[in-house]
Amino acid sequence: MITRMKQTSYKNELADRQAVEFRPFQRKEDEEYLFQWMHKEHVIPYWQLNLPREAFRSHIDKAVRDSHQKLWIGLVNGIPMSYWETYDVKDDVVGRHYKYQLDDQGVHLLFGPESFLGKGLAAPLVKEMLSFIYDRSKTVKVVAEPDIRNHKMIHVFKKCGFQPVKPINLPDKIGLLMVHYREKGGGTLER
Repeated sequence: MITRMKQTSYKNELADRQAVEFRPFQRKEDEEYLFQWMHKEHVIPYWQLNLPREAFRSHIDKAVRDSHQKLWIGLVNGIPMSYWETYDVKDDVVGRHYKYQLDDQGVHLLFGPESFLGKGLAAPLVKEMLSFIYDRSKTVKVVAEPDIRNHKMIHVFKKCGFQPVKPINLPDKIGLLMVHYREKGGGTLER
């Protein structure tokens, strides 16, 4: 039986005493943030969702209705600054690229405002999201598939304990399949 991650909020304090929170995406409150973030130069190459407003709304409608994923807004010190998606690998295209376990989850993320870039927040926030996932589900493995060209994000995932597995062809990119295990040294991913 699969125990999915519950749609609840998560709050914690980083080592530097900054408050971090992940809360469910709220359409009325967050759509404008996300629309603006998707049009940022540092986001466009990797998300390719710099769409006109109506097309973007249609995309969000689909994402909100998609039962295999959950959408989150990340806040630092109460300021919305990142967007996250967690998803069930078994129901995702990524599941076609390796021998997954039923509780495997995946994660996508972006930082929106430029003022949060280059501040050393990416790795601590990824680690907090991993804690959030592991604390609220039976998941033992989390995967990511950053764009193969996104060297910064690949570095961040490695820093957080993700292991590179192999490049994979996805509909919108060539991604690098990476895996993180709940228990350190959890073996190798079956291809």
